[in-house]
Amino acid sequence: MAVRAIRGAVQVDADEREQVLEATAELVAEVMRRNALETDDVISVLFTATPDLTSEFPALAARKTGFTDVPLMCATEISVPHALPRVVRLMAHVETDRPRAELQHVYLRGAQALRLDIAQ
Repeated sequence: MAVRAIRGAVQVDADEREQVLEATAELVAEVMRRNALETDDVISVLFTATPDLTSEFPALAARKTGFTDVPLMCATEISVPHALPRVVRLMAHVETDRPRAELQHVYLRGAQALRLDIAQ
């Protein structure tokens, strides 16, 4: 079994606690669904948020969806003047038999603009 990293991002409309939690939960669920993962397959998840998102920790959404014993960490994305605003990103480290080329990276809502080459 290999350790792989899966990326994803979602943009929220406003820096409001419920929006951050709902969008992050959607992102986590889509990463899990598209990659046929169970919580036990997840080693750890690093979340980042753009500096304009301060209403809640994105990791709380993962905790609320069952990631109770998975190490989670939040950080602030670097502030780049032309960056897409109000974005939560994740990088999940998982155990999987899938080759890297078969992994599904997930970019939702306005965050699809971040990776037009792989947006679904």
